Amino acid sequence: MPKGSDLLVAALENEGVDRIFGVPGEENLDFLESLRNSRIELVLTRHEQAAAFMAATHGRLTGRPGVCLATLGPGALNFSTGAAYAHLGAWPLILITGQKAVMSAKQARFQIVDIVASMKPLTKMTRQIVNAAAIPATVRDAFRVAMEERPGPVHLELPEDIAGEEVEAVPVVPVHPLERPIAAPAALDRAAAAILAAKRPLVMIGAAGSRPWLADDLSAFVSRTRLPFFNTQMGKGAVTGGSNLYMGTAALSEGDYVHEAVARADLIIAVGHDTVEKPPFLMKSGGGPKVIHVGFQSATVEQVYQPDIEVLGDIGSTVGALADRLEGKLTEDGGMMELRQKILARLNDRAEEDRFPVTPQRLVHDVREAMPEDGIVCLDNGMYKIWFARNYRTHVANTLLLDNALATMGAGLPSAMMASILYPQRRVLAVCGDGGFMMNSQEMETAVRLGLNLVVLILNDSAYGMIRWKQAVDGFEDFGMRFGNPDFVRYAEAYGAKGTRVTAVEDLVPSIEAAFAGGGVHLLDVPIDYSENTRVLVNELRNRTPDVGCA
Repeated sequence: MPKGSDLLVAALENEGVDRIFGVPGEENLDFLESLRNSRIELVLTRHEQAAAFMAATHGRLTGRPGVCLATLGPGALNFSTGAAYAHLGAWPLILITGQKAVMSAKQARFQIVDIVASMKPLTKMTRQIVNAAAIPATVRDAFRVAMEERPGPVHLELPEDIAGEEVEAVPVVPVHPLERPIAAPAALDRAAAAILAAKRPLVMIGAAGSRPWLADDLSAFVSRTRLPFFNTQMGKGAVTGGSNLYMGTAALSEGDYVHEAVARADLIIAVGHDTVEKPPFLMKSGGGPKVIHVGFQSATVEQVYQPDIEVLGDIGSTVGALADRLEGKLTEDGGMMELRQKILARLNDRAEEDRFPVTPQRLVHDVREAMPEDGIVCLDNGMYKIWFARNYRTHVANTLLLDNALATMGAGLPSAMMASILYPQRRVLAVCGDGGFMMNSQEMETAVRLGLNLVVLILNDSAYGMIRWKQAVDGFEDFGMRFGNPDFVRYAEAYGAKGTRVTAVEDLVPSIEAAFAGGGVHLLDVPIDYSENTRVLVNELRNRTPDVGCA
């Protein structure tokens, strides 16, 4: 007779799961044995947080939930940041944790924490499995909930006695197609009329516009309507190819170059804007452009976001229907196109300056030069994220992965590892600050053990650079943000990876090229200087704050 753990593994196979990431414990042993006899690969990581980051990135890149595994108590709690990462980022994820037996208490309260309760605010659904026969239906429901809009994490807790319980065979529940509602014709007509009446419409693509299956639909929408567009940080790369309509990325909430385009617009079509992201612009009452919200779900009304019109339904179908109503009827705004050239020219300022340590502008320029169009750059979280969001031009969807929702440190290396697993023939580069890298640097061993081809670029300034910048912006003294680092080259070598220290600005591109050519896991230690660029951004924010108030 099958055990509960056998039913769980069979249900996961039925969902198309091919890998599970994690750190098992004794409460997972029945599940582990069932996994050993399945076609699912166990990817052992060195920390549960990294496993959750990898599984969440699987969901982000494929639209199908990644799966991660941990034991009870401390192991399960180490999933918390990864759960929040997927919850705020809207990436489908299944978290499976163990628990002591529910029908007995031979170890009293040892290691027992109410993980179901702790996961409730961090997930779309959390459930303890108390009946082995219900496992197939529970798993099908978990995957449905994780994938439907808005996507996110689902937690399942499997007690060890339920995992080991012998039961009659229970068939898996067939996977059924996930249907998304279509926008109402009246809402589409209302939005189209507003766009046609506008003199200077501008499209903004947000995080929910960056779902992996939407790239073709959004690219076609831009091409057919010829509407200029900009994007939020997490909407970056949603449109493929060179449309010559891209106005820039809102790396800051106000005062950035792209906000001149926002200030010029009389209507903003916000496609997939999710207010969990740091605001790309600040809406205020009175004056300014109207806003149309195009989304899978109703807009979350915030102090900085109150749309005037909503069009709700599948985004791909919605933008296609809008293009049907708009194509050939819009007049290009010459002033907006002239502004585009000025914005992009400003973003190229200092891109080739030869100072060393490397400046962020030169770093972004050189990474773009070294990466092919389909190469994937995975960012951790730090000061450099602003510069990549502003200056890094993407040509293929989902080739710049950054987090502007939870904005957690420590995710850059695990997310790049997942990208390398999914796309072994493409160049994958992790860009990490020294602070963020050290939060999950132990996964270098995992990357080497898996035989990944991956380059990890460490930006070394011996400080938490983003918070130092915030200190400067707010007029505080530079205090409490500096630390020491290991010898990163020797650190990489200790894990069986290769290491190179970049000692001159002209060596950066050749070093990246050589690292990829050599194969395997290669770490590049790159000194970086944010000081001058901190002053640049501070001055821009103080001196360039266009009025982008919206009615």
